[in-house]
Amino acid sequence: MIDRLPRRGGQFGRSACLTLLLFCVFCIVARPAHAWWNGDWSYRMKIVADAGPKGANITAPIGRTPVLIRLHSGNFNFATAKDDGSDLRFIAGDDRTPLHYHIERFDGLIDQVGLIWVDVPDLAPGVATPIYVYWGNKNANYAGDNHATYDADQLLVYHFSEDNGLPKDATGYGNNALTAGKRDNAALIGYGVRLDGTAPIRLPTSPSLAIAAGQTLTWSLWVHPDAGANTAILYSDRDGSNALTIGLDQGVAYARIDTQDATSRTTAGPPLTGDGWHHIAVTATADHLTVYVDGQPRGDVAATLPALAGQAVLGGALPVAPPVTPTPAPDAGATPPAPTSASPAPTTPIPATPPAAADQPTAAPAPVVAPPPNFIGEMDEFDLSKSIRLPGAFQTAVANQGPDPKLLTFDVAEEASIFGSGYVGIIVRAVSPDAWVVIGLLGIMSVISWWVMLGKAIYLSRVNAANARFRNSLRTAQATHGNDTQAAYADLSRIPPKVMRASPLFRLYQLGAEELNERLHGGLTQDNGMLAPQSIAAIRAAVDAGLVRENQRLGRTMVMLTIAISGGPFLGLLGTVVGVMITFAAVAQAGDVNINAIAPGISAALLATVAGLAVAIPALFGYNYLLSRVREITTDMAAFVDMLVTRLGEGVGAPQTKAAE
Repeated sequence: MIDRLPRRGGQFGRSACLTLLLFCVFCIVARPAHAWWNGDWSYRMKIVADAGPKGANITAPIGRTPVLIRLHSGNFNFATAKDDGSDLRFIAGDDRTPLHYHIERFDGLIDQVGLIWVDVPDLAPGVATPIYVYWGNKNANYAGDNHATYDADQLLVYHFSEDNGLPKDATGYGNNALTAGKRDNAALIGYGVRLDGTAPIRLPTSPSLAIAAGQTLTWSLWVHPDAGANTAILYSDRDGSNALTIGLDQGVAYARIDTQDATSRTTAGPPLTGDGWHHIAVTATADHLTVYVDGQPRGDVAATLPALAGQAVLGGALPVAPPVTPTPAPDAGATPPAPTSASPAPTTPIPATPPAAADQPTAAPAPVVAPPPNFIGEMDEFDLSKSIRLPGAFQTAVANQGPDPKLLTFDVAEEASIFGSGYVGIIVRAVSPDAWVVIGLLGIMSVISWWVMLGKAIYLSRVNAANARFRNSLRTAQATHGNDTQAAYADLSRIPPKVMRASPLFRLYQLGAEELNERLHGGLTQDNGMLAPQSIAAIRAAVDAGLVRENQRLGRTMVMLTIAISGGPFLGLLGTVVGVMITFAAVAQAGDVNINAIAPGISAALLATVAGLAVAIPALFGYNYLLSRVREITTDMAAFVDMLVTRLGEGVGAPQTKAAE
């Protein structure tokens, strides 16, 4: 009967225990690896330029393009950066390659706004491109480079952020404007320029702005015309009879090329809609001129740029003199008209033959031709390049710079510390002292529960191993001595006590053998040498008492796991509620709702609940696993007790009685 009892080896139990331990340790300490570009910078934030369907949804090729990063109090904590933003650094998605950038505006004290242009050389359509911004190094100097932000083909970039309204070129060509406009402090991108239609901005005459015949060109500008001013010249570049004009005609954006022989104008597209900002761009290839409005093509014409080395004007055009009409020279033989009474007589005689200079025709005074209407409204971000920008670049500009930006998304800032540079580090650093008390108590509870689980798992593995060895030894002894319980017990007693003490089955067998010896040597047997029913009942009572004690030993300290399971979440919830109360009390006292101030406090408060669950969940799994193993051993012992008492009742005492006689 003993041979059919369930068996469980200790090796499986030890392996399962080790596996459970490694898994739990991995769950506790494992976290995603976070690279850090430079340890001297304390903070970083991931910015994603999403050109995919969930973002800007740009499908056309983009290429290299400067990306505008708008920082404000909602996505950036200016208190952790230098007041002028000189500690900002922008790193590519590999978190190793620095990107060129320059700051258009950074005010960390009053307005708390930052406008930074970052050169992204590999912005691809339809996918997300990550960028990292680092800050928090008080010893860092400004590393922005206006010129390196743009490629060599970028001839001119005006941000219109100058205090005096005189636009300054952000590229390395130094094509600063000759005349100023009025700076607009509330334009599309920070500052802009406002023109009233009387004084357009004159561009310099420089070799870099000279256009060769057939040259490629890209022109782009943000415009916001005033109401009713939907017909105007936006840009004019003229050299004699050759000219490039870009403007609005009843709200329809167009581009026109004038030469001595012909005039070419792009086809008319739909007019500008709505009273707001619009992005207008013009590309000139070797044989084609195309107009883009808000990133979409809106007109074209087959034409080639003529040579232009004259004067370019933004927001209007200079007066144009018509061609000179020569007047015929007077006839040498003609008699001059007689003076009238209203005309004084000449004081010198008119020669019969005119001088040599009279042989050449003389030009009549040229009347000034009135130019088309100048632009009235606001302008921002004027770019001029001698290379063709891809259509996706215009769509990117609209999605990035426009009034409804969709290109960039900002992750939560990370801080480098001993707690790590990821989200966990931010949360841990924001934990309040009261929450630390709760988390500390939960930590102690977690250590106790893990100690109980590991200790109990090791103990149960030893019990299973000792029970298995006892069964084997008992089987051998029974095969040798039959029903002679005393002789079998004598053989079992020779097994090292260290092994047998770990087996509850051996202790129960030992207890039953001792109870049997008392009755055999105390003369409590019947005349036939059998034990009386009362003696068998007494032996069962003693062995059952031993079984109860063994069950208590197996279940010892399991109550600590039940406390962790039921008490951990409630204790964590207490810490969360207190933390949230303190966070909102601080917001109420400050009188300012700032997501950067609220989010860390709320997340830190929730950390207490997470800690409570982190205590309860492993304890729950461990408790159920250990409880199943305890039940197996308990069932094994109960079956063994029934078997032992039954065998004693079958007359195991008879051989010993005869031997005593």
